[in-house]
Amino acid sequence: MAYQGVLEDIRACVNLKKPQRIPVFANSEEFDVKWHNKYTYEEVCTSADKLVEVWSAAIREFDYDWAWVQIDDCFEFEPVGVGVKGEGNILRATYQYLPADRAALKKLPVMDPNKDGRMPEKLKAIRKLRDYFKESVLVVGSCAAPFSAVGLMWSIEESMVMMLNDEQLLDDAMNYWLEFYKRYIKAQKEAGAHAIWLGDCNAFSSMVSVPQYQQHIFPITKKLVDYCENELDIMIWMHNSEIRKAHVLSHIPLGLSFESIGPAADIAEIRAATKDKQAISGNLDPIEVLWRGTPESITKEVARIMQTCKPGGGYIFNTGEMNPRDIPEENMLAMMKAAKKLSEY
Repeated sequence: MAYQGVLEDIRACVNLKKPQRIPVFANSEEFDVKWHNKYTYEEVCTSADKLVEVWSAAIREFDYDWAWVQIDDCFEFEPVGVGVKGEGNILRATYQYLPADRAALKKLPVMDPNKDGRMPEKLKAIRKLRDYFKESVLVVGSCAAPFSAVGLMWSIEESMVMMLNDEQLLDDAMNYWLEFYKRYIKAQKEAGAHAIWLGDCNAFSSMVSVPQYQQHIFPITKKLVDYCENELDIMIWMHNSEIRKAHVLSHIPLGLSFESIGPAADIAEIRAATKDKQAISGNLDPIEVLWRGTPESITKEVARIMQTCKPGGGYIFNTGEMNPRDIPEENMLAMMKAAKKLSEY
């Protein structure tokens, strides 16, 4: 079961020190909803009460050390008029984008996370999970990073082209999201979140080079991270699903608490490059290992990752991406059991 002292262990990791034991997480929301076997994902994503019921049951059953309130990517985009689609157990996603121009930017509303769209339900879920688990799990809220938010509002294609043909419009759009995310993250902090999962997968290395990242994306992302880490005192856990060393190293000056490493990365290479510089988490493959593997092969891979990343601290065990809903229950139990067994120093 979740344990008292997990927050101290996480803070030790952030400070690049050895915790008493390594916290063990899983990006498991789709799996958890199916395992609970009471609601569709669409029902859960619109109801704080259902979400808390599912999340708390899964934490108790599988012994996760966090409550990961990353539900879907649409919460802040529905209120501005972006079209979204999701039904049954298919997660909501953006698909009808706003016009990518300055006139549309000027019409964007000043959103209130406490009133608009489904955001109040998310805040309610964070509050109830924190009240239930107190300090025995890390409660993690979520949002997109400013660059990815532009892509979710105007399409990935438009955001990429703007780096070439309209840098000022891209910058202004990112600043709109910067100011909103300051309010949204503050609301999640006030609701009880200890950390924020900051998704910036549109800045993944197959889409953006390091020089592009440094010129167009880093400055505004840095402002958001500084505000959260230094003024709000809330940990930022960035997830680009990154796999390349140069890109991970380019993120270190952001001042993040953690970076989540994608499943295709050479974890030994990333660990060697970031050790004593940046805390990381990851990167068990949720498809090839956790879904398609066996308890025996999963246990072996957990041991390999732990043996690589555990020495010296500054590491948290996690899957490298979202876990498919159809993972066999015995496989999830095998991963958690193996990681917990190896978590103590």
